[in-house]
Amino acid sequence: MDYKAAGLYTLDEALETVGFGKFQGFVLGYAGLGWFAEAMEIMILSFIGQAVKSEWQLSSGQESLLSTIVFAGMLLGANTWGLLSDNYGRRHAWLWIDFWKGFLTISMVTFGAGLLSTFSPNYLTLVVLRGLVGFGLGGSSVFLSWFLEFIPASNRGMWMVVFSTFWTFGSIFEAALAWIVMPRLNWRWVLAFSAVPSFALLILYGVAPESPRYLCMKGNTSDALRILEKIASVNQTKLPPGVLVSGRSNDKDEESAPSENTAPLLPSLSKSTTQSKSGFSSFFMLFSSKLIRTTLLLWVLFFGDSFSYYGIILLTSKLSSGQSTCFPSLQSNINPQDDGLYLNAFITSMAELPGLLLSAILVDRVGRKQSMAIMFGLAFIFLSPLLIQQPAVLTTCLLFGARMNAMGTFTVASIYSPELYPTSVRTTGAGVASAIGRIGGMVCPLVAVGLVNECHQTAAVALFLVAIVVSIVCIQLFPYDTKGRELSDTS
Repeated sequence: MDYKAAGLYTLDEALETVGFGKFQGFVLGYAGLGWFAEAMEIMILSFIGQAVKSEWQLSSGQESLLSTIVFAGMLLGANTWGLLSDNYGRRHAWLWIDFWKGFLTISMVTFGAGLLSTFSPNYLTLVVLRGLVGFGLGGSSVFLSWFLEFIPASNRGMWMVVFSTFWTFGSIFEAALAWIVMPRLNWRWVLAFSAVPSFALLILYGVAPESPRYLCMKGNTSDALRILEKIASVNQTKLPPGVLVSGRSNDKDEESAPSENTAPLLPSLSKSTTQSKSGFSSFFMLFSSKLIRTTLLLWVLFFGDSFSYYGIILLTSKLSSGQSTCFPSLQSNINPQDDGLYLNAFITSMAELPGLLLSAILVDRVGRKQSMAIMFGLAFIFLSPLLIQQPAVLTTCLLFGARMNAMGTFTVASIYSPELYPTSVRTTGAGVASAIGRIGGMVCPLVAVGLVNECHQTAAVALFLVAIVVSIVCIQLFPYDTKGRELSDTS
């Protein structure tokens, strides 16, 4: 059907016409603050773990549990918030008012549990509260999908990379915060200050609009149009002439999608399916005949990506902390209480900035698949020399390069996953894939750190290299790239 001739236009045509302007800038700021807060809360235990261990005389296993419980909470939270988002709306995933007439928000859970952690009287209380923080952080995929649905397809990849910089800046800010606060106050103050971004999200919730794509998918085009009119007004542009329609129908199988960049990413699901979908059925739709291949490949990709990414961070932390007794030439004179430890963490986090720049250059030029393959390959090249012991300076440079590219692949994978799913299951699909990645983050300390502590550097690095190779194979098995394609909607 010729929509233009019929005086009709779709949501994607409307977004292209209004362009990326001040309105999307606000959406970017709000969603980015969500990722900024998540990065701070995840990185925090890299700095306070040793202090907590000393104060409460914890074992190494108890110290590791403080990190693992956060990932476990994120695993549960990612599934919960994704299902809420796809069934009740992007905003209602943040403000859940459909059950018990109560207020349960991602920001409220994260902020409340994070702030209460400051007053933990004992180890068990801290573990429980950090698990609740992880549950709140599991909603990060909602922020990503929400922002994604406001961006024109033509430069979606570049703006999603810009969005990902909030994670890196959150990591850098947390290192700077610990550097300033820990020597002067204590770990409780670091926890308190780290909860502030989540509080800001809670305060600003009321001005965050619902996703017009989600509204169109639900058939609520009148509300979607009002939001589009507001976008056009703020951006000082105009909507296309005609009437907004929910979207185009398409019966082709997404696993054999055509190569034209104008084709939708996935076929729309039927209206009857949409109307019958409720609760956890959106999760089971990920295993339908049309989506199961994409779902399983994404799971393996995110597991391998997270395992190698966090493994590189842990290796860097181990070798820069001066605590290794296995590699004398790599030891430093840094005392965990000295400023130098925080300075090392600060500099290491800076490695992610060139990784983001590289991903921004590649993602809309060579596509999502090849961008990930290239950067995974570079990470493999940087890590391979560490199969044997290297001089301290060279080791630092190699780990810097490996983390740079690992961050780049992680960024593009986070862009690629929500683009592969239709709006009706987008947040659930991306959230579950991200949750599987959290399992990689949970397993990595138990396996890789154990090997490093037992002086098996070669085995640890070999594991990271295997994860990278498996991830590259998975990338090649994805049926198509999403560069320049319209997001798929449910009619």
